[in-house]
Amino acid sequence: MSPIPTMGMTTGQRWIAFGEAGAAGTILHTDAGYAVRMLDDAEPRGVYPTLEVAKSAMHASMARGSEWPEFREH
Repeated sequence: MSPIPTMGMTTGQRWIAFGEAGAAGTILHTDAGYAVRMLDDAEPRGVYPTLEVAKSAMHASMARGSEWPEFREH
């Protein structure tokens, strides 16, 4: 895979978060950590040290009152 600017190379792991209204965002595993990006974002909201922390950050970025999303690895 090609490098992501300022975040390093991907490891080939990506998760898509699906909420009540459909796809909400992605988590991409890079050599810097787990990058969280909502679908409308041009840049990641942050890079986190573990997948579980990234999932929590994704959920926190969703609309208030949203249920925990379903994460599917792609």
